[in-house]
This record gives sequence, structure tokens and C-alpha cells, in this order.
Amino acid sequence: MGLINVRDLLAFPHGDNSSDTVISGTHFNLTTLNHWNYTYYSNGTFSNGSLCFLLFEPYTPHLLQNGTFLNSTSCYSPVRRIRARAEAGLAFACFFALSIMFTFINLRKHGRLFLPSEKRFRSAGRRFQWYWMLFVAALAIISGITGVDVDRYYLPELPMVLTNFFWFLMLPNTLAIVWESVRHWGSWQERQMVDPNPFSLRQDDRRASVELYLPLLFYFFAWLNFFMVVPRSWTGIELQRDPDQARLRAKPVATDARFKVAAFLLFLGWCTIVFSLHHSIKHYKPRNRGVFNRIAGLIRYTPYKFLFTIPLSLVMIGYEAACAFDFSISPLNYHPNLAVVYPLGWVPIALIFIVYEVSGYLEPNEDRELLRQRRARGLEADQEIGITKKPHWWSRLHGNNQDANVHERISRNVAEVGGGRATTRNVESNIEMGNMPVSRPTHQKKPSVEAEAVRLASNLLFPRPDSASGPGRVGDTPVNGPGNPGDIGSDSGIEQTSPNRAGLNDRNGSDSSGVTLTAQPQTVKSMLDI
Repeated sequence: MGLINVRDLLAFPHGDNSSDTVISGTHFNLTTLNHWNYTYYSNGTFSNGSLCFLLFEPYTPHLLQNGTFLNSTSCYSPVRRIRARAEAGLAFACFFALSIMFTFINLRKHGRLFLPSEKRFRSAGRRFQWYWMLFVAALAIISGITGVDVDRYYLPELPMVLTNFFWFLMLPNTLAIVWESVRHWGSWQERQMVDPNPFSLRQDDRRASVELYLPLLFYFFAWLNFFMVVPRSWTGIELQRDPDQARLRAKPVATDARFKVAAFLLFLGWCTIVFSLHHSIKHYKPRNRGVFNRIAGLIRYTPYKFLFTIPLSLVMIGYEAACAFDFSISPLNYHPNLAVVYPLGWVPIALIFIVYEVSGYLEPNEDRELLRQRRARGLEADQEIGITKKPHWWSRLHGNNQDANVHERISRNVAEVGGGRATTRNVESNIEMGNMPVSRPTHQKKPSVEAEAVRLASNLLFPRPDSASGPGRVGDTPVNGPGNPGDIGSDSGIEQTSPNRAGLNDRNGSDSSGVTLTAQPQTVKSMLDI
């Protein structure tokens, strides 16, 4: 009984009397059946337009006097075994479920950032392709799984609608995968061009305007395709309980003008993809002269993945258009030609996934590739000016590699910024090289350690030859605080002067400007006197 396709009205078989009928060895009250308008069909079902029950074994029900069926089984129950349609749908559902794992791997690889995000090239642009692939994979899984119940249901009902509903949703979203890959490839070419020189391409010219409006145009066609297919009554697709009903009720719905317009809109979206690819090659690749050279350049500069995915997407669109004209090859048909449905309706989408998953595995992360290009340009520039950089291990072999504890590292940091004993040691070590630290003015009455270090350094560099106490006891200008100018040094007993006068006296051995003018020139005895 599972192979019965024709549903004809049959007269109730005669039973024991005029109010009795026997079907599949079970007696039914004919008066009750007539009262509730039940009709007996040749496919082994009872139906009154609202309810439908199976009559063959082992699903034969029992009828009560009030019209209630006991142990009944609805006609829309999964009582059959899976067949070729369900097996193929499960195979593709498993394939797309497996592709989700690889899509997440590629999404993580190409979505990670190794450079600061730029407003001109947002990181979300490189991820949209993988987002669409995840969405299409989810739609394919649902469509493939619900296709199982298309075979198992005794009469077609909701699963027939669901599997085709999600399949038609896959088409514009699969085309969106191809579109995002092509669009982002052009953006990647632009990014490589402007990275050495951000001002090489303008952002307000015709090229930028075209790249701004092309995504709007593509998604406009994709949304129109969605509104032509999805928001409609799908009840007619369920009415395929016999060939006549399928021809009179389901076929007009599956081949109406809306499906034809939807396929044409999807083709316009495909044309937008081809134009975007041509636009990117024209502006970001070397130009060729002549018609034949341009065609050859278009093929040569097109990435290999686009040479596969763009024709495959066209095959997918062509099959959708063919289904709008020929109901026998349409997946909306309850008994279609499966040799055409899956090779043209599912295989192109699966091949598009395979191409993008493989290319995503082989291609590097764009930020890392950009860093590699920057290093290559830096090495090339160094070679042009004759700079040879030492390898990283050079500094480890020739530098100070002694392990320092925490106190030594802190002292080293303090010595770099100045202050404390570390500053004093730094000053004394730099005196021999001639680096004279400049003392800062302070308002403290007592000289600080830093001022003391400056005083010692000045005594070493500018000794007083007429000092009786020797160079180690030469008086210097102390740091004067407010209210005590002209303090006298406690050790030397020499009158303190301003810094300018002190420097002048030290160089000439005189205490006044007059003596300086009449004094003999100082004899240089060592380099420290200079």
C-alpha cells in the first residue's frame, strides 16, 4: 500500500447488511460513516475533508457509534521507509554540519586582528563571508533533515513545504557568500595599495562611489528575491496526493510568475558580482591595452577560487530558473527527477563550500600578510641605502646579559631618570667623557646629594690654582636659599659670588673683574684645566 499513488473515490464494500461495510477485514458502520461525510479512497484512507485516517494493516482503526475512531493513524504520519530523496538529503545535511567546524576554524584564522583596526578597512568586512557560510550551513541541515519526512509521510504535508522553503532560502544566501568574498578581495587589494602610501587613492572619487553603492545594489536584488519567494501561500505545494491534484493544484503554484522573477533578480545579483570583480581588477591591478589583453588580464588576475565559485553560482541560479518553467525537475514536485534535483540544486552549493574552505586554509591572515609586506619593504629600503641589520642573537652575545636582581634593576631605572646615589655614580662615570650635568635650582637650605655631586664635578674640572687648601678643598658656589644670599663657605673661607662670577674667577684665578682684566693668562697644564 505504500506505493499507491492514485487516489480515486471508491464505493464502500458490502458488509453483512445495508448498514455495514467491511474494509481490510474490519466491519464499519456505514450509517455513521455517511453521517460524518467520510469518503473511501483507493489509496486506503478515510477522509471527510478535515480528518484523514489510514485503513490498511497494521493501522486499521475501530469506529464507534458516535463517529470516533480508536487506534487511528493520521494520513500525515511517517509510516514509510526512507528512500533515495531522504538518503541524499541526510548525506548533504551531514556534509554541511561537518563544514561548520572548518568554517569556524577559518573564521578564527582570518577574523583575528594583529594590527590596529582602521576605519577605512573594518575587521567585520573579512568575516561576513564566513558568517553567511554558517547561516547557509544551518539552512542546509534543516532542509536535508526535513526532507526525510517527505519520503516517510504517507501523504505530503508540512515537511514538503519546509524542505523547499529552506532550500529556496539557501540560494540568495549562497550568492551572498560569493559576493562577500569578491567584495572583500577588492578591499584587500585596495588595502595593500594604500598601506605604503595612504594618499595614493582618493576616497571621494568615482571608484570609491562605485564601491559604496555596489553592496547596496546587490543586497537590494537579494532581498527582492527573498520577498518574491518566501512571503506567499505554500498550501498548494502540499496538495500532491495524486497526479491529477499535483497537476491542477501544485504545478501552477510552483511555476508562477513570482518564481520566474525571483530567478531573474538573483541573476542580476550575479551580474553585480561579476562587475565588482572587474572593477577591482581594473583599479588595483596593472592595466592592459587592447580588448584581448584585457580579457586575458581579467582571467589572469582573477583568483582561482573565483574561477570556480562564480560559474558554480551561475549553475545554481540557472537551475532555479529552470524549475520555474519545468515542474518535473523542481524540488517542489513530490516525485521529481532526483538525478537532476541534487546534482544541480545541491552539488554546486557544496562545491562552493569546499572551494572556500580550502582557500581559507591556504591563504594567510591579512594582518600577518601586511606585516610581512612591511618587513619586506623595510629590508628593501635598507639595502638601497646600505644598512645591514645585525640578527637578534647579536645583542645577546655582545650586550650586558648578566642577570640582575630586583634592586639592581630599580637602581638602573633610577639612574636613567636621575636621583639618589645612582645619579651620583652616573655623574662621576660621565665626567671622564665630558658630560657635565646641570644642577637644578632648589629651595632647600642644605645642599642636596645631587648638588653635592655637581660641586665635586666642577672642582675636578675647574681647580683653583691659588687655593691654599688644594683642589680637593676648593670653595664653590653653594645653593643659596631664600633669605641667605652670600653665604660663606665653611671650609675654604673664600667669599662666595654668583655663578657667573664664580666661573670667571675660577678660570682666571681672580676675585674681581679688575684683576681679571690685568692678570696674566692662565697656563694650561692638563686637559682638565680646559
